[in-house]
Amino acid sequence: MELRRPRLADKEAVLEMMEEFEQTQSAHDGGFWDVENFVYEEWLESNQNHEMGINLPEGWVPDIQLVAFAKDGKAVGFLNLRLRLNDYLLEEGGHIGYSIRPSERGKGYAKESLRQGLQIAKEKNIHRALVTCSTENPASRAVILANGGELEDVRNGTERYWIELE
Repeated sequence: MELRRPRLADKEAVLEMMEEFEQTQSAHDGGFWDVENFVYEEWLESNQNHEMGINLPEGWVPDIQLVAFAKDGKAVGFLNLRLRLNDYLLEEGGHIGYSIRPSERGKGYAKESLRQGLQIAKEKNIHRALVTCSTENPASRAVILANGGELEDVRNGTERYWIELE
């Protein structure tokens, strides 16, 4: 599995994954798009701008939008790495949000996506990463714990874990 920035050549694979998230009405944490007005090429440009801190929506911080790809090229998940925390992210969202497409869950992709995402966070000089999950999501909890997460506390149904990246 490879976690990387999506490219123009990935359009069909990424659109297919987005469609699956939409059809199943599944949460797509770590992947953000406007269903009504989505244009893949504009999404790629927006991702590049957000990484540089350009044209950020109000309340957002610079971030890196990543997509997980299986060995066969199938897009299997999203991961969004926030390069710093604001008050909201400190409480609920954390440095990293991720999701795996429904048909590919339970295959280890989330664990590996988070592992690779944490490596990228370390490269971006993030020394401690905050990763959160709902108290109602035992699968995500297991992924975070498998990647070294240490529970700090639970706030409003959100478990907050810190992962040392030294």
